[in-house]
Amino acid sequence: MSTTPTETRAGRHSLFGWSLAALLREWSARVDAAADDLPQGTRGYQLLTAVVHGNLPSQAALAASLGIDRTVMTYLLDAFEDCGLVERQRDPADRRARRIVATDRGQEVLAAMDARVTAAEEELLAGLEPAQRVLLRELLERAATGTGPDDDPCRTVVQAIKPA
Repeated sequence: MSTTPTETRAGRHSLFGWSLAALLREWSARVDAAADDLPQGTRGYQLLTAVVHGNLPSQAALAASLGIDRTVMTYLLDAFEDCGLVERQRDPADRRARRIVATDRGQEVLAAMDARVTAAEEELLAGLEPAQRVLLRELLERAATGTGPDDDPCRTVVQAIKPA
């Protein structure tokens, strides 16, 4: 018996939205657990990722990129600076602005976090064959690219996992 695009093995309606929500909810819980030693957990992981891999010219740009209020960003960066993960440096192009730069320790912590997050993702997708995991990631990234006004993956995740 063949099914139409709106039919699934589970019934006559698509489980697409439920599937995405279930995966995101479980991904978020696992990344929170992996990032529990960082200030603000998953948000802190997204911040450190943006600092290391982003090319954001200022603290304000970092706050805007992650969708974090500038005042909250100040406190979050204070916590990261106190942990020795980032430092504020004067922007040579604008003395009033501060660039956020990861310390060597911050880069090491991010590398360790990336490994923990990868392990959590692999565990989450353990029901799929390795090639299927790769394909799922590629297809999800392709489908998600350009779906909204913001193509910043960090901000998208922060917005998606915010409590309602």
